[in-house]
Order: sequence, then structure tokens, then C-alpha cells
Amino acid sequence: METTQSLPPQAILMQMLFGYAPARAIGVAAELHIADLLIDGAKTADELAIKTNSHVRSLYRLLRACASVGVFSEDADKRFSLSPMAEFLRSDNPQSLRAFAEMLAHGEQFQTWSGLNYSVQTGLRAFDKVHGMPIFDFYVAHPKSGQIFNDAMTSMSLGSSMAVIQAYDFTGIKNLVDIGGGHGFLLASILEKYPSMNGVLFDTPAIVEEAKTLLQQHGVTERCQTVGGNFFETAPNGSDAYIMKHIIHDWNDDECETILKHCRKGITEGGKLLVIEMVVPQGNEPSLSKLLDLQMLAVLPGCERTEEEYKTLFAKAGFKLTQIVPTMSPYSIIEGVAV
Repeated sequence: METTQSLPPQAILMQMLFGYAPARAIGVAAELHIADLLIDGAKTADELAIKTNSHVRSLYRLLRACASVGVFSEDADKRFSLSPMAEFLRSDNPQSLRAFAEMLAHGEQFQTWSGLNYSVQTGLRAFDKVHGMPIFDFYVAHPKSGQIFNDAMTSMSLGSSMAVIQAYDFTGIKNLVDIGGGHGFLLASILEKYPSMNGVLFDTPAIVEEAKTLLQQHGVTERCQTVGGNFFETAPNGSDAYIMKHIIHDWNDDECETILKHCRKGITEGGKLLVIEMVVPQGNEPSLSKLLDLQMLAVLPGCERTEEEYKTLFAKAGFKLTQIVPTMSPYSIIEGVAV
């Protein structure tokens, strides 16, 4: 694959204009579970077509395109094998992006991006205009798409959760509340590593009920309370630390301020607020956060934020931003202290 550094600006721009093509191709390969079929060795497109019920020549062309950007590898006999990047499309990889790739390249996402100009010109969500309803209503009406989305969020959560645990020292926290903690993987993993800590998993009543199995599997049921509720209305009281992952970027500033003020009301004196999100760098520095921000613009009312924007948001809710801890993932831990 020719590197962009060796190309003139016009050619680089041309590659960027075709950026949707590798995204969609990788998504289709993920949907067909191609990486799973290559775990035991290289295979031809003919062999893979039989297992995926695909058109041989068309599947070959798809995989050739994927291999050209480093996803899969084609040998002289036109057999395809796993490349280092393709390893992360395996379903059994703990850091798998297979479900995320399938979700991001799914039909409703591509249709939504066709309406990006609407979002830019109006500030309103393209998803709602294109599909006639907000995204979470759409997933209720289309359960298959909803399942793909849920699987994608679960797989993303696993990788970022482990990166957070490795990067941040939770020593000294006695009681940790996970706001919008889903099925509890992050909180359960933290409690496993810090046996003197107690936790509270806070999410909708239906979700925290489902989470009890996972908490039991991690052996932390005795130290983890589950509380059902709505973070726009309340948050559990009396803890010295509150954590939320992939929550704040979903909502606009006023909505985020409401969520954080509920945490501030419940937190003990000098308690910590830990927000796990991407932080947008200043200037022209390339960053995944700047692309994800366009996804938020088109799909949800939220956005990705800079350090200064987090400082302002924290201050409005009664917190002082004290540090930003990077992780091995694109996410950082944005720490605040109640003031």
C-alpha cells in the first residue's frame, strides 16, 4: 500500500474522497465474519464464498480492496489470511472491533452521513431527518439494527474499560458510582482490582437487573449495589467518586450540566468525578475525536469536547478539572474534584 507521504496533495485528497469505500468494505467483511473463518489459516475467495453464501468474484474484489489497506493479506496464490489489523475483526479477540465495524458501516449509518450537509446547515440531527425518528426510537422499531448497535457498544466498552483500569490509579476511593454503567463491566473490573472498594451501578431499572449476572460472574455482588433510575432526574448519594464512560458526549451542554449537577449533589466533600471520553486536541492535529464529533453531530445531540470545554462544563456543575489521564485507547480519564 502506497503511503500518503509519497503522494502529491491531489492524490492524497483523492484517497480521502474514497474514504467511505474501505469503511464499507471492512464493515461487510465484519458482517460476513471473514476474520473468524481465517483463524485456522489462509483461504481462497472460492472457499470463503461457500461458507458465506457469497458471489466468488465479488467477494474476491471486496477482500482485495480490504487487503490493499492492510486489513487481511493476499498471497501469490490469491489466498487471504489474517493481517495484524484483521486480528481485531475476530469475534474471539478481547479487543474485537468486529461488531463496531459492522455497526458503523451498516445501512442506516451510511444513509445518515448522506444528510451531513443538513446537520451542518441547521445544527439538527441528520439521523432524525433521514429516518424520521431519533436513533434510539429507530432501534426499538428495528430490533436487528438495535442488536448490532448494542453488540458494537459492548465490544468497544471492553477495550476502553481495560485501558482505563491500566491507566488510572483508583487507590483511596471507598465507594464508586458508575453513572449509566450499563451491564457493569467497567465497575466490576475495577472492583476486582481494588478489593477494598464498594460500588454502585446506576442505570435504567431494566439494564441494572440484567447486570446482576455479570456482577456475579466477577465475584463482586457483595460489594456492588444496583440502583435503577434516570440520570437526568437523580444520582445515588453519599459516594466519594462518580465515574461515567461514553455518557457525556451523547448530550448537549445543558443536559450534561444537569447530569453532573446530580453527581455534585450526591458526592461527599472533596470527592472525585471521572469522565471517560475522547478529548479534542487544538489546532490541526489529526485525531479520531474530530471525526467522531461529526458522527455525534449527525446522530445525537452531543459532541466531543476540548480540555477547555470540559473545564467550563465541570465548573458550571461545581467541579474543578484537575488532570486528564491518557490511556492506550483513544479515550482519556478527565478527572475533576468537587469544589
